[in-house]
Amino acid sequence: MFDVMALRESIWEMLDATLKKRDTTTQFDRGDISFIIIAGAMVFFMIPGIAFLYSGLSRRKSALSLIWAVSASNAVCIFQWYFWGYSLAFSPTATNGFIGNLANFGLINVLGDPSPGSPLIPDLLYSFYQMEFACVTVGILMGGIAERGRVLPAMIITFLWMTLVYCPLACWPWNINGWAFKYGVFDYAGGGPVEIGSGIGGLAYSWVLGRRQEKELQNFRPHNVSMVNLGTFMLWFGWLGFNGGSAFGANLRAIMAVWNSMLAAAFGGIVWCLLDYRLERKYTMVGFCSGTIAGLVAATPASGYIHPWAAVIMGIVTGVVCNYATKVKSLIHVDDALDLFAEHAVGGILGLLANAFFASRSIIALDGVNLNVTGGWVDHNWKQLYIQVAYICAVCSYTFVVTALIVKCVDCIPGLHLRTTAEGEKLGLDEVEIGEYANDYIEVRRHFMDWTTFGNGTGTHRSSVAGDKHDQPTLAQRDQQQNLHIEESNPDTNSADEKTLDLPHADAASVSS
Repeated sequence: MFDVMALRESIWEMLDATLKKRDTTTQFDRGDISFIIIAGAMVFFMIPGIAFLYSGLSRRKSALSLIWAVSASNAVCIFQWYFWGYSLAFSPTATNGFIGNLANFGLINVLGDPSPGSPLIPDLLYSFYQMEFACVTVGILMGGIAERGRVLPAMIITFLWMTLVYCPLACWPWNINGWAFKYGVFDYAGGGPVEIGSGIGGLAYSWVLGRRQEKELQNFRPHNVSMVNLGTFMLWFGWLGFNGGSAFGANLRAIMAVWNSMLAAAFGGIVWCLLDYRLERKYTMVGFCSGTIAGLVAATPASGYIHPWAAVIMGIVTGVVCNYATKVKSLIHVDDALDLFAEHAVGGILGLLANAFFASRSIIALDGVNLNVTGGWVDHNWKQLYIQVAYICAVCSYTFVVTALIVKCVDCIPGLHLRTTAEGEKLGLDEVEIGEYANDYIEVRRHFMDWTTFGNGTGTHRSSVAGDKHDQPTLAQRDQQQNLHIEESNPDTNSADEKTLDLPHADAASVSS
């Protein structure tokens, strides 16, 4: 007789043996691997967050160009990182302390060995996670072209900047042979490579690019504050994966980094908003979002080193200092339109300095790996301050000089001039560079004579790409068809001695708006 119980026991034994075999085939905890995969996906979500933030902060006529620049730089960065970026930053066989070699060119031999950053995850996963850091960095850098920079040269600069600036900066504190790593620098998730790199790099880019026309600087206001808020909270969400995942495992240090990120962001946003209220008597949304991002920037290098009470202090100080740092661009006459220096460079510097004072051995050891690392002043490690200061000076000077040289050299190449024309700046980069618009509700009816009774401007302007790319007639074409229909149905009204006025036709979109 068929024994059901015996068959069931046999199946369970087979499953148990299979699971035990799976456990012995890998040295990595599957929970850690899953956590970093999700954290990497969260970091990727920061890319559209940056795009929406920049778009909302700009004028409407250049809003889509910034979304395009951030999105396209992401694609360029992915190629560069696969091609040779990861190898130049993290190849463990390079010993010069400045930049890696090409031992892992094209991800050669990048698979299941323990990663150079942590023994908790494999090399292949580490390369993906670090790639997302690089993508976020170049996305931030694209803020330097706001409202006057051409996008094609920006993509060339992205590839060169990744190779000559970001890869060395990432090698210094994170490669096991990097000089900053051996020097004892505390940089948890990228205060140097990501924040100072993008902030100082953006400042240098803006400096070489030059100021916008003076009339473009007058009465400047963000065109969509709702999009600014949306982008900020997308960034905040992704930042939890950015900082939490930098513990490279599902452990208590990751949770501490998330907590510190939340606290620094909250207090940074509140303080910045209160400082703006002191001047304008308004609780500005842009001010709150700016302070929130500044707090998250400061948490990037520090969140995995400090106690929560220190994160509160850091958030308050960052909100104040970064707010006043927005005045620096006026003092040095550099048109840093989106405050990359004040938010990212200054915020990153403050986070690195916080490590010198507040880094704690007990917090560092929460990952179960770094058990014998002494913290900063709270652990009586007084020399950590000058180590952090030396690192900050090296990153700032190298980034500014090399970025300025890259941008200037690209500008000298025929066909790759950085700036659009004065007329293009006046019309907006969306029209002259992209051919589409972020918020184009009225299409060709953007000129007065196109819809008033003082002149029939129908057909005098070429239909925009946004109007005909789906084979749908533009508003001007619809009006022309309606006029022809009226003329055919009323032939007597077209006599030479009778003049009529063509009243503007309202469509559903214009009525609803």
